[in-house]
Amino acid sequence: MNDWILLDHLSKSFDGKRVLNEFCAQIQTGRITLLMGPSGCGKTTLLRLVAGLERPDSGAVILPAASKTGMVFQEDRLCEGLGAVKNVALVCPRSVDRAKIAEHLLALGLTAEDLKNPVRTFSGGMKRRVAIVRAVLCGAPILLMDEPLKGLDAQTRQRAAQYIAANCANRTVLMVTHDPQDIARFENPPVLQMN
Repeated sequence: MNDWILLDHLSKSFDGKRVLNEFCAQIQTGRITLLMGPSGCGKTTLLRLVAGLERPDSGAVILPAASKTGMVFQEDRLCEGLGAVKNVALVCPRSVDRAKIAEHLLALGLTAEDLKNPVRTFSGGMKRRVAIVRAVLCGAPILLMDEPLKGLDAQTRQRAAQYIAANCANRTVLMVTHDPQDIARFENPPVLQMN
């Protein structure tokens, strides 16, 4: 079995502007890896290439055999008229019941009262936590997280980081962040630095 995600000389341009140029990396599976770099250096594009949402102009993404990906996008992409539990249930295997979904949402600080309301009534931070739970519970062995902790206050950010670490043990997580403190939150994970 391949124990790495291989990013082999990836190049990608949009409207004539080169975003990635011959980018190469190996990402070890079964752990959380942080992806860091300045705005505009191609971090989101790289996640979209790994997810198969974009095709490289050249180069290849080589995933372990039969790997599926789950994703937290920069935008939460929730169904605004549905509640938090239903939003998560949309992507979960049938083996994940609504009680388990509610348990995970409560673990991230939502209340039982919150779970009765449509997500359109939620704050941005509450929506972000629903998006995190949705990705974690979707069952994919590879999770791609594009700034999943953005918009969270320090205490909630720490709680969400602990939740991700606890619930993604032995899964492959590639997480974009701009916050160097996230290195400590995830107990010194590998950092893939982009320029």
